[in-house]
Amino acid sequence: DYPYTVKVPLDNLYGMHVYSRYVLSDVSVEYLVEDDKPSVHCFIELPCGQRVKAHFVHPAPPSPSENEESEERDAELVLVARRVEPEIYPTIVTGDLNDVAWSRTTLLFRKISSLLDPRIGRGMFNTFHAEYWFARWPLDHIFHSHHFALVSMTRLPGFGSDHFPLLTELALAPGENGVDDGPSPDEEDKEAADEIVNKAMA
Repeated sequence: DYPYTVKVPLDNLYGMHVYSRYVLSDVSVEYLVEDDKPSVHCFIELPCGQRVKAHFVHPAPPSPSENEESEERDAELVLVARRVEPEIYPTIVTGDLNDVAWSRTTLLFRKISSLLDPRIGRGMFNTFHAEYWFARWPLDHIFHSHHFALVSMTRLPGFGSDHFPLLTELALAPGENGVDDGPSPDEEDKEAADEIVNKAMA
């Protein structure tokens, strides 16, 4: 059912696999901040001929055993946000961001990228931790450019992972959202983004 794939198997729990029914082109696997945390970037070729730019990410969370602070995660999100060009391509960014939707970093990501969060006004969609009903947060995200409209979003039942799967259906629907519907950064946001990247890359 999903003949087009990108496979980046790793032993550190940050391997990534992308499966698609549609042709994937211009595929690149990149290590934007840390040399053992990949991200996948490609175009999805829709049957109608439209190309959709897709970014799949999984930055590491802050943790005593890995990253004492969130510098690397925050920098990766800013770097991906800067690569988004919704004025040129319909765009999707998705993955386990290891960050909640209301955090300063995720809000900054949305401002820099100008992408829309389809959950707004529709629910939390807490995906982690699947085993603890009393402690769950929305760590798995999908953001899209104004070219798309949300058809449905559903948290599926657990399947053995510590995350629930999140099934999202988007429709390519130009005109459904305005080009200016997404947030935009001010000078303070741009300075904060510069500081985050410079600190992580120092």
